[in-house]
Amino acid sequence: MSDKPHRIVIVGGGAGGLELATALGNKYGKSDAVRVTLVDRSRTHIWKPLLHAIAAGSLRRSQHELNYLAQAHWHGFHYRLGEMNGLDRARKVIKLAPVIDDEGREINPESELAYDTLVIAIGSVTNDFGTPGARDHAVPLETPEQASRFNKRMVNACLRAQHQHAPIEPGQLHVAIIGAGATGTELAAELHHTAREIIAYGLDKIDPEHDLKIVLIEAAPRILPALPPRISDATLKLLLDLGVEVRTGARVAEVLDHAVRLADGEVIPSELVVWAAGVRAPDFLEGIDGLDTNRINQLVVRPTLQTTRDDNVFGMGDCAACAIPGYENGVPPRAQAAHQEAEFMLEQIEKRLKGEPLGEFRYRDLGSLVSLGKYSAVGNLMGSLVGKSFLIEGYFARFMYRSLYKMHEAALYGRGRTLLSVLSGSTRPTPTVKLH
Repeated sequence: MSDKPHRIVIVGGGAGGLELATALGNKYGKSDAVRVTLVDRSRTHIWKPLLHAIAAGSLRRSQHELNYLAQAHWHGFHYRLGEMNGLDRARKVIKLAPVIDDEGREINPESELAYDTLVIAIGSVTNDFGTPGARDHAVPLETPEQASRFNKRMVNACLRAQHQHAPIEPGQLHVAIIGAGATGTELAAELHHTAREIIAYGLDKIDPEHDLKIVLIEAAPRILPALPPRISDATLKLLLDLGVEVRTGARVAEVLDHAVRLADGEVIPSELVVWAAGVRAPDFLEGIDGLDTNRINQLVVRPTLQTTRDDNVFGMGDCAACAIPGYENGVPPRAQAAHQEAEFMLEQIEKRLKGEPLGEFRYRDLGSLVSLGKYSAVGNLMGSLVGKSFLIEGYFARFMYRSLYKMHEAALYGRGRTLLSVLSGSTRPTPTVKLH
């Protein structure tokens, strides 16, 4: 047996990657036989389903950010600040781009990191399908920084309207959200509330019923096209009751400076545009060092989550395409899928270290939930006892939605601490000094 530790490198500190690193650190952190390293280009983690609330301004980043360096210290793994930009499978190393700070100074030089087991879990980025103007004029919601950027732009738009001498122009305080999946739909509902809250802080020149408008644009025939129709119908009714304008079957042809042009030529004036339609894996993954990737750059993986051409390289989460029965596009890009894959990968690595045969991933669809902010939530739960799904709305749906986040927190902080925080209202653990 080798005296060197087995080097497990996890690239990507999203929901799945961070949960896996934490679990492995808890298990092997005190062992000399295994070294676990998490690589991420950010310094902090925020559960991605919260980004729409950060963008709307109903949630503060600081209350939900987890520092990677502190988490690694507390749970026995190592954290490496960096962004993967290459792979050398023959030498079993990943390549990391140099890290430059806001002042242009180098923090980490270009480097390499060796592995024995590599898990790529870098998530997804927005797919604008090459739509003209989307990259220049629309704000995506991939990162906390982008969500904060949108929120600042929204507040600034309200302040500008309050202090300008000219009357508020049509479209000046309009928000166009392109893509009516979960992110776009949840953002539309949150914005309806938070924009009015902003105006209530003395911005009396703005009439929220007359000047504010939220338009949700979806190319598919219905909103939430990936979810069951009855969830889509229930959500649509709630949005229409709020006054959100919903445009389905509407394909965006171009994003302009202050407007969106549809394929039929109609122009929708809008001060702010959010692009929440479609995802793809980052471009650098396309055919990386000979690995098999699909048309949206996802790593094609077997049911073991190993890549098809290298048993030492695994893929999980949104950046991986794993075929499963009943799902045309494989494992869906959902938080519950990332959580399940993290639990499965922990078992896989344990088996790999023991030299045992690996298992095959089985996705368990627990249902789908959509949060509509303070107004409601809607979704379906998969009833294992009754053998079918059932629709839930209102308070119970909101409770179940929050439970998903608590499940993520339990994986990171432990069930006892998470339960204590629920009962006592205490906050999550934080480092004694500011690390980011």
